[in-house]
Amino acid sequence: MLTCGVVLSGGQSTRMGTNKSLLPIDGKVAIQHIVDELTHCVNDLIVIANDKQPYEFLNQRIYADRFQDKGPLAGLESALFNHDADLYFVAACDMPFVSCQVYNVLSEQAEDFDAVIPIYEGREHPLAGIYRRSILPHVQNNINHDRLRMNSFHSDINVKYVDTFPSVDDYTLQKHFFNMNNPKQYEAAKRL
Repeated sequence: MLTCGVVLSGGQSTRMGTNKSLLPIDGKVAIQHIVDELTHCVNDLIVIANDKQPYEFLNQRIYADRFQDKGPLAGLESALFNHDADLYFVAACDMPFVSCQVYNVLSEQAEDFDAVIPIYEGREHPLAGIYRRSILPHVQNNINHDRLRMNSFHSDINVKYVDTFPSVDDYTLQKHFFNMNNPKQYEAAKRL
């Protein structure tokens, strides 16, 4: 089974005021932490970014959104359209502490599902989910109709929701689902 890590780095970072994926944390920029971790649990890795130049240092394939200004759903569409894999492990660039342990729990439950979406502290995290390429027409249809929420197509596909991670300790879970959207959260990230 071919697995592909997808790092979504197309956001505007308006609340942060600067490109959050390039903020330094513990000696490396945020996106480097994500790439380094994902390479341990996938066969291949791609970055989705509309401006490729800032990410060339990662030495990964970079694809732009094919649908402009359509948010992370367009990033997912670009990954599914441009790169062939069985499972896509998605990570948003504002989640610098993603863990292969969590993705492994999700992938073990993929079976015949089109998507596996984690639920942590009562909240769905579609930007930390696992998807199959079969969802591409549903994603494209929703983009074409301006239904741009990451879960907007979930009612059209077979989704497995996972809210228990018995093999993963609480601290790893807390870090995996931590995201930094503003300066206060960035300061918190540097203390984790």
